[in-house]
Amino acid sequence: MKEKKRKLFIEDLKKIYLLLSERQKELSSFFDILKGERGDKKELIDNFIEKLKIEKSDENRLALINRLVNLREDSMVAALKKEGFSEEDVIKAKEEAYLWVSDYHTKLHKNILYKIETLKLLTPFYRAVLKGVHDVGVAMSGWQSSWTAHIINGVNRELYRVFNGDEEKIFEMLNSKDLFDKNEDGTKADRSYSVLVKTKEGYKNTPYVKAFTKEVEEVLRVLKRFKLQLSVLDDEIYDQKEEYLAYLDALIKAFGEKEGDKLIKRWADVDRAWMKITTPLQIGHPLEYYEDHYKKAVALEWDMRIANPDYTQNSTVKDSIETMFARLFDELTSQTDSVKDKVLKALSKVQLYIGRPMLYYGAEFCGLFSAQVVPNDETVSKEYGKKIFAFSDNVLDSIRAKPTLKIHKMVFGDDFIEHEKELIFKKEQIWHKIYDITTIGHEFGHILWMDDDTETVMNKTGNFKNIEEFKATTGGLMAFFENEKEELKEYILRDVVKRAVTLIAWMETSEVEPYYCEGLIHLNILFKSKVLSFKGEKLSINLDRYEEAKNEYKKTYVSLAKHYLSKNDATLFLENFAKKEDKYFMPTDKEVYSFVSYYWELYKEIGRVVA
Repeated sequence: MKEKKRKLFIEDLKKIYLLLSERQKELSSFFDILKGERGDKKELIDNFIEKLKIEKSDENRLALINRLVNLREDSMVAALKKEGFSEEDVIKAKEEAYLWVSDYHTKLHKNILYKIETLKLLTPFYRAVLKGVHDVGVAMSGWQSSWTAHIINGVNRELYRVFNGDEEKIFEMLNSKDLFDKNEDGTKADRSYSVLVKTKEGYKNTPYVKAFTKEVEEVLRVLKRFKLQLSVLDDEIYDQKEEYLAYLDALIKAFGEKEGDKLIKRWADVDRAWMKITTPLQIGHPLEYYEDHYKKAVALEWDMRIANPDYTQNSTVKDSIETMFARLFDELTSQTDSVKDKVLKALSKVQLYIGRPMLYYGAEFCGLFSAQVVPNDETVSKEYGKKIFAFSDNVLDSIRAKPTLKIHKMVFGDDFIEHEKELIFKKEQIWHKIYDITTIGHEFGHILWMDDDTETVMNKTGNFKNIEEFKATTGGLMAFFENEKEELKEYILRDVVKRAVTLIAWMETSEVEPYYCEGLIHLNILFKSKVLSFKGEKLSINLDRYEEAKNEYKKTYVSLAKHYLSKNDATLFLENFAKKEDKYFMPTDKEVYSFVSYYWELYKEIGRVVA
């Protein structure tokens, strides 16, 4: 009987997955506006253009479509700056866009939930889970604006001004004044669930519940109601009712914690409870901390992810990653080191979910991930491993929908662009293999070389994340080098070239600075190996130099692995490739510097012009 119920449940999951696929296609159809399509979608975009008081051009339409459909701010910010907006005006426009996007996508979520309820898909328990997630999400979205205003546009701008942009001095101050959250053993944590609040004496560390009392009280109210609604229902499919209730209880305690020294422990308990939930419907809670460069305040993520019930292609990356790491570790050190054991145990406990984002709120209206490995708490990961989420179907839909940009044709050339189109439209299986190596490989790559305190020790000057993303991607590449498939080699190199170059566009988008820095390190390797060269405002791409690039990647990765094992400050490694000029990192290599400067100026000028 139970087996029959589960089969019906899986069939319902497939129906929901199809609904999400159709929703994504509907969202992608916004790009048809650029082909002359008229109607409600064009009116929606043009109305918001009018609200921002910017020119009704296709460039600006593309920027706002990217904001609405892909949830990315960088194109819109570039458009606003080109229109002459001041920093204050950009902040106001970003907030207006957040509310616009939040409202639009929340209506999409309500529509999906209405269809699920009307068709009586899943079971009463899981319909209650979805409704509860939505209700909490609406509360989280309501909190996001004040979170951003206080941390990103308030305290952090003030610190930058007071210390004249010297971020090392900001970190010195935060460390000397003991303004970071504490681990259970009293040591400094690598992230915060608190904010800085200014007092007469300086700054004080303040838990979310005290700094955002009204907003957190609303989140707590909805979480308690969510828990109550689940408590009277049964999970007839996976028998995980108690796991969900324990998770919600942990969230209630964590959000409500008023003592700063207990925050990390409370949130570690959330992660512990969450790791025990193994159903195809996975809630996502506050986990990442990219936006806040200084105190690493954890962002207000909240979402529901769904695993693809039809997914059968098993990722082969994990085995390659394990083999590569164990071999390289033994080559680099003969000492008995607990790091090797910790990493291999963490890899063995990974839960992999391939699917789509289903419902998303809060900080995720400013960017959805293409993949994610969590939790970041290494103590929890040592006990329970990690979950890796990969949203390949969404990523492919998004790539296919985007128009070809003039800047890409100019920089990469027609032949390179045609190869890309052939891959995404005609060679889907190969595309998924590349995604497996580069994106899922990237998430596995994050796990490597990590001890309990690696991030805290290496982040004294604030640049750990700015080398960690390169470490992750290159871990996936190193695993591929360990077990190369001849027919994929050129595709892999093309993917790295495309990623390295296009990441330049993120130069001034502070929350994704780690990816921009990753791109600069890739570019250094690609230029050094002569895959790329730049003369007379022309980029040349020589894909025949795959072996040279592979050798450079191996050398750089070995150097990076040693850096992690020694737990040296991340800035020391990053400065081999990039140093800060004013607000932004720039390459140390002259040829790379020249190309990055050229591409950035071109991006500002024509980065939103359709070819």
